[in-house]
Amino acid sequence: MTEKKRLLLNLFEMNTVSHISHGLWPLEGNNRHRFNDLDYWLELAGILENGGFDGIFLADVVGAYDVFRGGPETALREGLQIPSNDPLLLIPAMAAVTKRLGFGVTFSTTYEPPFSFARRMSTLDHLTKGRVGWNIVTSYLPNAARNFGLDGEIPHDRRYAIADEYLHVLYKLWEGSWDDDAVVVDRENRIYTDASKVRYIDHVGENFKVAGPHLAQPSPQRTPVLYQATGSPAGTEFAGRHAELVFTGGRTSADFHRNVATMRAAALRHGRTAEDIKFIVQAGVVVGRTEEEAADKWRTYQANTSLDGILAHSSLPVDLTAFPRDITVAEAVDLAGVDPASVPFLPFGKTVGEALEGLRGGREGRFFVAGTPQVVADEIERWLDEDGVDGINLRQYHSFGTAQDFAELVVPELRRRGRLPEDGGEPTTLRQRLFGRGDRLPANHIATRYRGGAHFDEPVPALFDERDAAEEDAA
Repeated sequence: MTEKKRLLLNLFEMNTVSHISHGLWPLEGNNRHRFNDLDYWLELAGILENGGFDGIFLADVVGAYDVFRGGPETALREGLQIPSNDPLLLIPAMAAVTKRLGFGVTFSTTYEPPFSFARRMSTLDHLTKGRVGWNIVTSYLPNAARNFGLDGEIPHDRRYAIADEYLHVLYKLWEGSWDDDAVVVDRENRIYTDASKVRYIDHVGENFKVAGPHLAQPSPQRTPVLYQATGSPAGTEFAGRHAELVFTGGRTSADFHRNVATMRAAALRHGRTAEDIKFIVQAGVVVGRTEEEAADKWRTYQANTSLDGILAHSSLPVDLTAFPRDITVAEAVDLAGVDPASVPFLPFGKTVGEALEGLRGGREGRFFVAGTPQVVADEIERWLDEDGVDGINLRQYHSFGTAQDFAELVVPELRRRGRLPEDGGEPTTLRQRLFGRGDRLPANHIATRYRGGAHFDEPVPALFDERDAAEEDAA
């Protein structure tokens, strides 16, 4: 009998009040306001570890959402990803109270140098016994650029070119600066490290100049598991070269299949296999012991969802709520003096009222289900078998209600169906848990070219044609 495809199960989180479920933090029993309290994160880690989750994925931004209505006031009022705290600092505490739970954390390649980040991630990999992954982002908020001394955003594809070199610097530090047997811990001769097996990287590139050596000794995974969320051509090419786990989606099953096929083709172009990348989707799950209970929960979430929060999160340069609901979106955009090309996702032919209701109610998409545990498990199996997803990032409508409901009601049903391990699985590194192929990156990954100090003096291979990148940015 063919073994059933196992679900990779993550909770989607952020060290903030309102992450992606806007307007729901004041609901009765919701703990979102406790995000500054370490006990919040320890309690959550326990729920996930005991509830059969593979990991927690921590999102982050380094700027405020201040495009909508020309300032950050709406985001501040809504608690929309501000105030927010550094997600990396949560990981050691949660790791200390768990043995299996993995930690995916977001960090941008655009504004901070690679050398210090390399040590930070190696430290986390040591402290978690290899349970850490990195979500690679290039940052997209205009306010983020201004926070780091720039007048405006670096063009999209240029950010990916910088990120590509950033990764090569990290690979040289993580994979090549120290040999596997460099640390000898020879008490008799009072030698901790064999100095002949540690080397400078002496990287000199277009964007970075880093001498090394790496300050941290080799950690269990060396390179953390590499996550990425993307959909653009440049991002897809980048994922094909680097990513192990990609967050993607699509409004339809065909959209998802197309995105997956494009990224797998990119992986093949970079000497990898189609199976070297797994695909995770953001999923909304509202579960109850009865259909009525699930429906009541969903009605409560819908009734309390904040339209202002959604619009601010979208960085919409036009405030549709300021216009009559019976005029068309095209008319509102024209009256606002906004370039239609800056809001291509708006339905110009619909009325303002129709567009606003669509924005409020149309965010769940293909990967959403509300119902009993059996109904939810049926739908998740459809996502696994028909769509071909490898796992989900579970969005939280209520903290800790969403995670507790899934752990108590859905996980046992998925275990009965062979979609999750019965006991949560053995403690392993995150890479071994996700891929079952060992703790380290496979030999066909570009990072491994630097093992043993090889290729340090060679130019970083071009990710894509810079002319193509310039044309895409201009477009």
